[in-house]
Amino acid sequence: MFESGLFVIVLLAALVLIVVAKTAIVVPQQSAFVVERLGRYSGTLDAGFHILVPFIDVIRYKHSLKESAVDIPAQVCITRDNVQVGVDGVLYLKVLDPQRASYGIADFHFAIAQLAQTTLRSEIGKIDLDRTFEERAAINQQVVQELDKASEPWGVKVLRYEIKDLTPPAEILRSMQAQITAEREKRAVIATSEGRRQEQINVAEGAREAAIAQSEGEKQAEINNAQGQAAAILSSAEANAKAIRQVAEAIEAPGGLDAVNLKVAEQYIAAFGNLALQSNTLILPANAADVAGMIATAMAVIRPSAKQDGRQPERERNGWRFATARSSSAAARRDSARRPPA
Repeated sequence: MFESGLFVIVLLAALVLIVVAKTAIVVPQQSAFVVERLGRYSGTLDAGFHILVPFIDVIRYKHSLKESAVDIPAQVCITRDNVQVGVDGVLYLKVLDPQRASYGIADFHFAIAQLAQTTLRSEIGKIDLDRTFEERAAINQQVVQELDKASEPWGVKVLRYEIKDLTPPAEILRSMQAQITAEREKRAVIATSEGRRQEQINVAEGAREAAIAQSEGEKQAEINNAQGQAAAILSSAEANAKAIRQVAEAIEAPGGLDAVNLKVAEQYIAAFGNLALQSNTLILPANAADVAGMIATAMAVIRPSAKQDGRQPERERNGWRFATARSSSAAARRDSARRPPA
């Protein structure tokens, strides 16, 4: 009796555990469980703890609400200029409505992958091969728009599509490489010519700037030279004016006029003496008495000073004899020149 009662207790405990396991459900974060009651849709369980009706409620579908990536297999597409290219990609989507994702289509992953391939073939066929490399972003955007429209009844949101690789035939690759090489060589030639052109422009501008600087320097040098000459002339004029003022003051002083007459007479005699030493030509003034007059004037100036110390200057005696001899010799030559020949 005791053993049968223990067996019943154990059986009831196991039954309770089974019921609890069937009815107590914990839904993870970013997940959704679709519940059916007696074979019909009952509801969607969000993240958290839930209790189901035993043997009546059944979890039929489990969906992840995270963004998922679907790999699109490689396929051959034909461009508008009849070139075959191999294209593969990756698709990113997210479940928005778990109910429609469960009952709208059997396998939305497979359906979207097939639809992505057909849409991509259609978009590639609208453009040429060269543009497929340039307009990859536009192709991706167009594929996303078409897939988003088709997947809306399935409760799935297509976020983006990315082309992973575009593989044209080997012949096309070689021709494209040759074209790229030619284009690079062309750009290199253009860049070299532009560099030479810019170099010539820089040299010409440098020469022009140098010429301008040189002309400015010469102009400034001439200005400085002219200013220096003007300053020298002004200084010389000021010195001459000062000397003239000093001479005038000396003349106005007592005995100044006699000193001037003596100085003029000395310079007059010295000039004729230099001419006699430097040349064999005899030069006499038009009036020979002028020499004697000058000497007489000089002697008249000298005599008063000589008389003061009680002696006759030696210069007067020598000068008078020199002037008298020169005057007599000049008169004799004039007489012989006027006498007619015999």
